[in-house]
Amino acid sequence: MTDHLYYHDSFLYEFDAEVRTIEMLGSRPAIVLDRTAFYPTSGGQVFDTGWIIFGENKIPITEVTEKDDGTILHFVELPPKLESGSKIHGLVDSNRRRDHMQQHSGQHVLSAAFIHLFSMPTVSFHMGDESCSIDLDTKALTGDQIEKAESLANDVIAQNRPVVVRFVTQQEAQGLGLRKIPPVERDKLRLIDIQDFDLTACGGTHVSSTGQIGSILLRKAEKVRQGFRAEFVCGKRAVATARRDYMTLAESAALFSSHLWDVPQQVRKSQDEARASRKSGEHVLAELADLHAQRLLAETPETNGRKVIVAKFPDRDLTFIKLLAQKITRLSSNALALLAATSDSPALVFAQSQGQPFDMSALMKESLSKLGGRGGGSKHMAQGGPTQSQDLESTLRALAASLSQ
Repeated sequence: MTDHLYYHDSFLYEFDAEVRTIEMLGSRPAIVLDRTAFYPTSGGQVFDTGWIIFGENKIPITEVTEKDDGTILHFVELPPKLESGSKIHGLVDSNRRRDHMQQHSGQHVLSAAFIHLFSMPTVSFHMGDESCSIDLDTKALTGDQIEKAESLANDVIAQNRPVVVRFVTQQEAQGLGLRKIPPVERDKLRLIDIQDFDLTACGGTHVSSTGQIGSILLRKAEKVRQGFRAEFVCGKRAVATARRDYMTLAESAALFSSHLWDVPQQVRKSQDEARASRKSGEHVLAELADLHAQRLLAETPETNGRKVIVAKFPDRDLTFIKLLAQKITRLSSNALALLAATSDSPALVFAQSQGQPFDMSALMKESLSKLGGRGGGSKHMAQGGPTQSQDLESTLRALAASLSQ
């Protein structure tokens, strides 16, 4: 078992150690040390990175994990020139460690705030590269509750309460009122004690006082299977996130030539205008399709009691020819429409008036077997996307001739 130095000092960024073994997990080499300050992925917190110094070699640590027996594995990119007994100097990436301490300690404060205010326990915690989240065991979570929990958490941060690490037995822990006791039985539990606010068992790295968290920004909440997930950021992440959000909002406001606080109103106005424009465009397209349908029906003579209309539109799309086919077959009781569009992606629509005896789906599949592509539909209307369009017109003409017999 590796001696976990970070259990006792989260601000320890340098240490000396001895190599025990070099293990190969598949093609990945991992260094095992007798002691380490590198934190492994555990309890929702991601691993530390940094370097191992051996002579003149500076070996990057890309990942750190922990075995069931407490052995810590330090993964490196290339097999290092180390052997059992080699003396090394470890350097933890201090910026990454401090960020993780802010996020994890902030999570403790935030989870405790939801308990104090609303009796909502945290069932899981996840630390990502950009944001963190907690899953709360609750059937409902309102915006007002989010603001109150965020406010209380930041009050606790501003009070700069001491954060103390202590170790107790399982039996001692039972009477201390811990927010959460881990299910795994251990001889000693490591407790994180935020003075007069939160006490819970945790093996992660933490600040020494709440003021070092900086701030907590709750960004959003969403319903998940086990309750509600609250996304948040702390410390320098909160500042960076707020800055990015502000710049995004400022850029949006500039596009609308408005103030920042007017952006939601401007977006709603733009959405209303877009909906109105779309409805107007749909109305114009329907009128155009109706005119085309009337013209094509008037120009197409009956053959054996049917009007078989063949038309190709180089400047229209599937939406238009589908609408046109619907107009044609509704305006006439004996019409068959074989339509093609070739503007962007080639498209076909076959349709017939109610009561006509053909199967448009089968005819579409037969045509696409020659033209390539896929399609389908019903007896009265089918659509497809041929992969090539050079034989479209000749295919439609041949199909029209067979349907006119």
